[in-house]
Amino acid sequence: MSRLLDETRGVLDHAVTVFAGDPHAVGALTAQRARLGGPLRVALAGSIKTGKSTLLNALVGEQIAPTGVGECTRVTTHYADGPSPRIGVTYRGARRDDDPVELPALHRRGSLVIETERLDLARVAALHVDWPTQHLRDVTLIDTPGVDSPATRSVWGEFSEDVVDCVVHLVRHLHEPDVAFLESYGDRVAENVGAAGTLVVLSRADEVGGGRIDAVMAAQQVARRYRTDPALRPWCATTTTVAGLVAETARTLRGVEFTALRALARLDRAELDAQLLTADRFVQASGVLPSGTRLALLDRFGLFGVRLATSLLRRGVDDSAALATELGRRSGLDELRDILAARFLARRDVFQARSALLAVERFLARARSGVPTTGVVDPRPSPVPRAGVPRPVAPAALAALAEHVERVRSGAHEIVELDVLTRLRRRPLDVPGRAGTALTEEAERLLGDQGPAPTARLGVADDTGAGDLRAVALAALGRWRGHAENPFADPDTAETAQVVVRSLEGVLS
Repeated sequence: MSRLLDETRGVLDHAVTVFAGDPHAVGALTAQRARLGGPLRVALAGSIKTGKSTLLNALVGEQIAPTGVGECTRVTTHYADGPSPRIGVTYRGARRDDDPVELPALHRRGSLVIETERLDLARVAALHVDWPTQHLRDVTLIDTPGVDSPATRSVWGEFSEDVVDCVVHLVRHLHEPDVAFLESYGDRVAENVGAAGTLVVLSRADEVGGGRIDAVMAAQQVARRYRTDPALRPWCATTTTVAGLVAETARTLRGVEFTALRALARLDRAELDAQLLTADRFVQASGVLPSGTRLALLDRFGLFGVRLATSLLRRGVDDSAALATELGRRSGLDELRDILAARFLARRDVFQARSALLAVERFLARARSGVPTTGVVDPRPSPVPRAGVPRPVAPAALAALAEHVERVRSGAHEIVELDVLTRLRRRPLDVPGRAGTALTEEAERLLGDQGPAPTARLGVADDTGAGDLRAVALAALGRWRGHAENPFADPDTAETAQVVVRSLEGVLS
């Protein structure tokens, strides 16, 4: 276990002692402690039908999140690794005698089915799906209702504070609901997760290019433009793109589907191209496949996916494993997984520690202001404590805990880096002209914006030798010491430079 997590665990133990008279605070802080060192908690957010559940299935490699034509995710659902399939239910407030604690884990046609008909969804806080898979050992994926769903306001008001370490926000385009979500909840997400822990994904890449074979490439160009978009930059670390349906199918490709696609690929090219002009033409076409099989292919691949798969087969891809690999690469899934690994998973301990320390700071702030930790104000104030009302905490105890938090925070340079990265996304360095943009970009990279590895920070190839790596680091250290000591630099630039200098000293050590 890392030193940072050990120190954070000590803070949480101290906080549990201080708030021992408050069951709500003790429960929340104990849960934070239990999560330290465990899987990273990543929430998938976005408008209805942006493909959150589809992308979750692609990341896991199995169809465990329900997908369909209508809104499929109406309650927050946590997907975690477990010894056997299980679906647990937690409720808002007290559980009633007739409320089920678990739902049956049903399998139909290779997919997990979550039956919520027996549930009063207005009272359900979350579902917890345990699924035995190595792809969920390092990360717990949290599927959320659409940002334009009636459930969204309560969902983000409840769990953005202490359940999420990172957020993947899916958009079709930069449309009004997505911008409204970022503006409405961006401050909260930036406070609790930070721009360094937020990724925006253009999730339906095939639609950007009208379903052409080069649609994903066109979407990648759009994603690169989004990286500097003033509407997005303050709220996320970077943007990328993925064709979610193709990505999901690539990870769950079936033998019968490969056989059907290979039969299509053997048709005359002009004939197949004519069939693939529209979905109706493809389904109604006669020949090697019946209409039911064609409908099933459209449901699983989409028209773009069928075009891409048959094109790959004609170009020489000769087995189902090779086709699945190539579809995954061309869908953008491989790049997305690389970003998640380099930017999020590589900093798992830092994100978890930061989340836990922020939880303690919130309880401190509420205790000092006299607001109950549950956020519910007692309408009948009385000097006599009543059952269920937390006992006041002595100011000296709060001060000692605050000092403990600050001591750990100030000694955790990794958390300072995340805080500065979030600030730079919202307020770039105030240097005139392109020099300011270049300086901001270099500062972000050196602070680990593209990953905490030394090669990623210094912008050199992964196989760079130790001597060359040291030379690059020393040169950067000299430049940034100059910025830190420049008497004419504005306070933000000088402060950022000091943090960058400490990061470079860490690289050199």
